[in-house]
Amino acid sequence: MKKIITLFILLASPLLFAAGETAQLDTGLVNPGYHDKPAWFKESFLDIGEDIEEATDEGKRVLLYFYQDGCPYCAKLLHDNFGNRDISNKTQEHFDVIAINMWGDREVSGLDGEATTEKAFSQSLKVQFTPTLLFLDEGGKVLVRLNGYLHPHQFDVVLDYVAQRKEGEMSVRDYVASVNPQAASGKLHMEPGFIQSPVSLAALDKGKPVLLLLEQKTCAACDELHQDILQREAVRNSLEQFQVVLLDIWSEEKVAGFDGVETTARKLAEQLGVHYAPSMLYFVDGKEAFRTEGYLRAFHVHGGMDYVLSGAYTEQPEFQRYLQDRRAEFEAKGIHVDLWE
Repeated sequence: MKKIITLFILLASPLLFAAGETAQLDTGLVNPGYHDKPAWFKESFLDIGEDIEEATDEGKRVLLYFYQDGCPYCAKLLHDNFGNRDISNKTQEHFDVIAINMWGDREVSGLDGEATTEKAFSQSLKVQFTPTLLFLDEGGKVLVRLNGYLHPHQFDVVLDYVAQRKEGEMSVRDYVASVNPQAASGKLHMEPGFIQSPVSLAALDKGKPVLLLLEQKTCAACDELHQDILQREAVRNSLEQFQVVLLDIWSEEKVAGFDGVETTARKLAEQLGVHYAPSMLYFVDGKEAFRTEGYLRAFHVHGGMDYVLSGAYTEQPEFQRYLQDRRAEFEAKGIHVDLWE
C-alpha cells in the first residue's frame, strides 16, 4: 500500500495557509515552557525512511511534529486539537506521529537518507514559522503546507483530506471550502445554577450528587452539549438534581478538591485522568461513581445522569446493558428512541 507522510513542523509564528483564518491566542496566554507530548506519539529512531516503511505496513501515514519548548501555538495544538477525542482518535488511526525538536541535536536520517540533526533537518525544509505543518507524499513531495496553527475544526478537515488521499481529486483549499467546517464558540458555557468560582468540591452538600463537567473553550461537542442537549426538558429535570461544577481542563483557576487540598483546574483534570473534552464525572459522597467521555447524544447523556440518580450504577456495573434495558422500556411504552436525535 502506498503511504503519505505527514510532517508537522511547529516553530514560532501564526501564519496559515490561504484557506485558513488567523489564529488568536487567548488573553493572557504566555510561554508554556516544556509541554509533555501525548503518550501515543511514536517513539522513533528518527530514520524517516524506516518510519515510512513501518507506517505503510500498518496502513498508516507518518506525521512529523517539529516543536520548540515555549511555543504557545504548539501548546494550543496539543491542548485544543489533540485534546479533542475525535481528532486524537483519527490521528492515531491514520498516522504515526513523531516529535522532532527544531533546535535539537539528535541525529536524523532525512528523506534523502543522509544523516543530519534535528535543527539542520528543519532548516533544510525552510521552516521559518510556528507552527508549520507539511504533508508529504511517499516520495517526499509536499502535498499541503500549513504555515501556522490551525483551529480544530479546520485541522480535522485537513487530516481527512490527507488520510483519504483527496489530493488526487481537488486542492486542499477547495476541499476545505466544500466541507465548510464550523468553528467552536471559543467559550465555556457557565449557566445559572452551576457552582460559581472559587470552587471547593469539599464544601459541597454531601447529600446531593455532584456532576463535574470538564471541558475546554475550543470544543464543538461542548457547545452542542450546552446549547442543545442540556436544554431539553427531560434532561434538564435530571440535571437539576445535581450540584454542577464546570471547569476548563487547561485552566490555572484555583480549585479545592474533595479532599480540601487546593490545586488548579488543569491539575485536577490531570489527577482524575481526564484527557478529552467534554468529560462528565459523577460523584456520590465525594467518590467517583461514573463517568462519560467525549461526544455523546441526548439519550446517552440523559441515561448517564439517571444511571447515577437511580443508583443503578451500584447494581448494574455495565452502563451499556443499563442503556439497552432503558431503551427497551421506552419502546415498550411506545416511545421510539433515536440514538442520534
